[in-house]
Amino acid sequence: MNNSGAFTKLRPLSLLRQLSNCSDSTCLQALSNSVTWTIYLEQGKITYATHSVEPFDRLERHLRRLSHQIPLLTNEVRIQARLMFEPDSHSQLIEDDSNSRSHPPEYQAISWLISQQHLHSTQAAVLIQELVKEVIESFLLIKEGTYELAEPLNRMPKICRLDVEKILDRCQIRLQNWQAFVPQISSPYQRPYMLINSKLEKQDLPKLQPDLINWMKGFSLCHLAAILNQDEIQLARNLYPYILQGAIILHEPDPPFDKLPKIFEDKSLFSKLIPELVDTKEKLSTSVTSYPNISEENIAPVQRLPQISTPPKGNFQEPTISNNINSASQRVTAATVTAQKVHKIVSVDDSPTILKEISHFLENENFSVVTINDPLKAVLSIIRHKPDLILLDLNMLGIDGYELCRIIRNNSLFQKTPIIFVTGSKGIVDKVKAKLVGASGYLTKPFTRAELLKIVFMHLT
Repeated sequence: MNNSGAFTKLRPLSLLRQLSNCSDSTCLQALSNSVTWTIYLEQGKITYATHSVEPFDRLERHLRRLSHQIPLLTNEVRIQARLMFEPDSHSQLIEDDSNSRSHPPEYQAISWLISQQHLHSTQAAVLIQELVKEVIESFLLIKEGTYELAEPLNRMPKICRLDVEKILDRCQIRLQNWQAFVPQISSPYQRPYMLINSKLEKQDLPKLQPDLINWMKGFSLCHLAAILNQDEIQLARNLYPYILQGAIILHEPDPPFDKLPKIFEDKSLFSKLIPELVDTKEKLSTSVTSYPNISEENIAPVQRLPQISTPPKGNFQEPTISNNINSASQRVTAATVTAQKVHKIVSVDDSPTILKEISHFLENENFSVVTINDPLKAVLSIIRHKPDLILLDLNMLGIDGYELCRIIRNNSLFQKTPIIFVTGSKGIVDKVKAKLVGASGYLTKPFTRAELLKIVFMHLT
């Protein structure tokens, strides 16, 4: 087999099938529209797959859904894993590409979750299966691009091995389901909005969950599905009649999700479908769906996993959490769904431009935004407004963000309130110091609307 080449719209499928017949370990890297897909295979089985568009956002969505079955997989644990392993910038991710080919940062995070006993290896195998399916779905949609086959530089600790044909069958079935919504829905990253002044009568409006209506103001179908613990296709199916009627409109994906391939109509892509899978495994319920059962037959967990050490990014304090992981067979209840609420966000910055930008990005969404341009008066204002999340500029005149964060954390009202540092593009966050004063994360200027919504989604839902 050639070590590099180009492919047309059908080649991704045949390329993976060819690789499934190889006994060697290989790393397939494909490039299309500035997005890189990386698929790791060992003895014809997939051990992991990722692509370069927001891999930690993808991991967060799947960890969030898995956390409904594993309550001890808390938001604090997920945030810690992200702070520890997510590269500080896209440039660093590019610089470390040769290393990430063998050890993708989010895979390291999963391995760490296992080594710290936040996840059982079998639960991690289910997580990886779902991540791989999402990545392969988009890979099969590539119309043209280039690929390269390389031997992994270093062997990754193996968590599971996935049967290529079974993954392909399931991905093709899901893509066929998505095709039912083309051309109205062309991407799971499109953002639905409900038109308030719709011509439809009130009784004709969708009987949707109140939580969905609250969040349907800027989040993509993928993110909404994660918030509600639903399958993306079922969510699309619920919304589709009202999209056709014009009560709900879809905005195009925010960058960088707009770089991913669109869903297109091509029946030849689905030449090998297994009817039994359509009737049983992939039949979608109209109710809230839990994460897949851990006894999936196409997963071959690997029992021995080396201990994963904390990367040299600072001394992080371990969350207090029991080592006993709850059974993944627990079902989500209505009580676990996000409650109806308009979230209040306070933004502290001595730059009127930044405050105006944050307000512009958030006020059209499901948020109430309070801006404070005098950091010396911020504490009293924060106590008065009692926000759900605080955005805090790191470098302000009079008092820096570290000190202000420490003062806010000393107030018992805000010991668990997410505090996000906002720092300049050339500024460096001292992660150890940020952790000591109680920061929950950071956002680098200049930031896009998608990046701001991503970090808000991560901490408020």
